[in-house]
Amino acid sequence: MEIRRKLSYQFILIVALILLLSFISIYISVSSFRKETFYARLESRALSVAQLLIDVDEINAELLRKIEKSSSSGLPYEQISIFDYHNELIYTSDEKNGIIFDTAQINEVRLKNELRIKERNFEILGLFYKSKYDRFVVFIGARDVFGLEKLSNLRLILLIVFFISLIIVLFAGLFYSDRALSPIIKVMGQVDKIGVSNLNQRVDEGNGKDEIARLASTFNEMLERIESAFKVQKNFISNASHELRTPLTIITGQLEIVLLNEREPQEYKTVIQSVLEDIRNLNKISDRLLMLAQTSSEVAKINFSAVRVDDLLWLVTNEIVKRKPEYKVSITLNEDLDDENMLTISGSEQLLKTAFSNLIENACKYSPAEKKVVVALKNDSESLQISFKDNGIGIPDEDIEMIFQPFYRGRNSLEYSGSGIGLSLAERIVKIHSGQLKVNSKMGEGSEFILIFPLLHPSKL
Repeated sequence: MEIRRKLSYQFILIVALILLLSFISIYISVSSFRKETFYARLESRALSVAQLLIDVDEINAELLRKIEKSSSSGLPYEQISIFDYHNELIYTSDEKNGIIFDTAQINEVRLKNELRIKERNFEILGLFYKSKYDRFVVFIGARDVFGLEKLSNLRLILLIVFFISLIIVLFAGLFYSDRALSPIIKVMGQVDKIGVSNLNQRVDEGNGKDEIARLASTFNEMLERIESAFKVQKNFISNASHELRTPLTIITGQLEIVLLNEREPQEYKTVIQSVLEDIRNLNKISDRLLMLAQTSSEVAKINFSAVRVDDLLWLVTNEIVKRKPEYKVSITLNEDLDDENMLTISGSEQLLKTAFSNLIENACKYSPAEKKVVVALKNDSESLQISFKDNGIGIPDEDIEMIFQPFYRGRNSLEYSGSGIGLSLAERIVKIHSGQLKVNSKMGEGSEFILIFPLLHPSKL
């Protein structure tokens, strides 16, 4: 069921319950008021008749009947019966069709001073009347013809008003639910038109203040993320294909050439070594691609543990120098770092090792003169800062914002071997460790990459 229909029906149900409870309350109140008013009239009428018969010596039962018949002050279908102290009937207004009362009812009136009895539409009131010399019980019964008729009319009016109100509320609810939900329907229509080919399109945010505007704004923010993800994915696939295709093409070309003619063993060996180097590069790219995929998820956080950063840096440095002895790595610690807690962060040792290795190798590779990087550690009360500084070629200003995208390489770095994955991988690793990666660089003077990690609380060590 559509939300607008559901809202309309719920609105009708709520209004129907409110009206029903209100009309029932009105009917009960009017009915109670009619009853009390009619019994008050019965009491007044019974007392006036009893006073005439009992307190006026000149009036007896026969004379009273004649007076009552000729009088127009009686109630509709009125019947009056008066009993003396011995429960003997001393007066009745209708000797033929008079109401018969038993002794128990008479005694109950004497005990309670008042008794109300209802027989169908006939309402009876019993009163205990005290005269100067005796005590009497007076019963008066009548039909409230006019009161019941008014009550019946009220009931009919309330029923008619109830059903007419429901019909009005039904149409009003449908109309206003359509109006209330029309902005959402509009947003749905706009979102439905957005596809892969027009991800740059955005939803109209209206007045920018109400809930619909916030919903549209949320959609737009989501579309921004999706568009960005599509662009990154597109660039990633394009660049990855290029990076993988180049060494594969080289390998294929070398093998095809060497198979054209018979070669000397040394030539075969040279080609095999060249192909092996290309395959190693492919393996390296594949490993980095897998690492890049891993850092794009939250899976890496599962293996977080306490990591001593200085120990890890020394380990990475030793491994790099073994592979490339020409690289020079200098590690310095601030003199305030006299506690191992100041050097311990929460993270994945393998991922951090990859990030440090990439930054150190990049710094040495792009410093052709010295092939040197200075790694400096310092901290404050909440974080640990690691800087990787070189005196290399630097990064152009227009490339600084792009260097963390996968496979992107600066204009002045194309003559150096590389895949453009290292920095993007390092940045993602830093992010999943809740850290920050900053870069300062000047063309021809070198670059400095600064990593800032939150320290691990001593209670978690």
